[in-house]
Amino acid sequence: MTQKGARPGRRAGPEKGIRSFVAVDLPASIRDGIAKVQEEIDLPGVRLVKPGLIHVTIKFLGDVPPSKVGRVVEALEGVKRPAFTAKVRGVGAFPGRSIRVVWIGVEGEFEGLFRAVEEALSPLGFDRERRRFTAHATIARVARPSPETTGLLASKLAPYREIDLGEFRADEFILKKSTLTPGGPIYEDVAAFPLSNP
Repeated sequence: MTQKGARPGRRAGPEKGIRSFVAVDLPASIRDGIAKVQEEIDLPGVRLVKPGLIHVTIKFLGDVPPSKVGRVVEALEGVKRPAFTAKVRGVGAFPGRSIRVVWIGVEGEFEGLFRAVEEALSPLGFDRERRRFTAHATIARVARPSPETTGLLASKLAPYREIDLGEFRADEFILKKSTLTPGGPIYEDVAAFPLSNP
């Protein structure tokens, strides 16, 4: 029997997650170079990524319960990888026949960092990536792919296939929070993790 004035217990709803990913940021000088490439592909139906938001995604975590974020940070603090020199060059697109994503290529020890992050987060229940890891930075997305848009984009990208935007020192990786809004995503740094000097 329920006592007078007492309310039947309510089941707590699922804990709202924090959309999160692990990334390496690009320096402003590299982003400025990418912005010039973006000017060439600013076409109808193509959504450009704001230069200040461009990064190299190491691992997308999805919605992480707030109560689990601390454990994620602790696990990532255990990742020990050396800092490295990264090169930014070459422009490409995913997939081949119908372009949906335009990317800029990056070279360096990103795969080693990816594997270390996978190893650190797997015990917390994060699935390992089944697809082959390809280090890149997304610079544009196509809202509604079509043969016309793909053809025009391909011709605009052709002169930049081998573009060299220079080098930067990757000396940290970051756990980021992503909030989706009608005006585009808003990224916030949750924690930064230094890469050691060799």
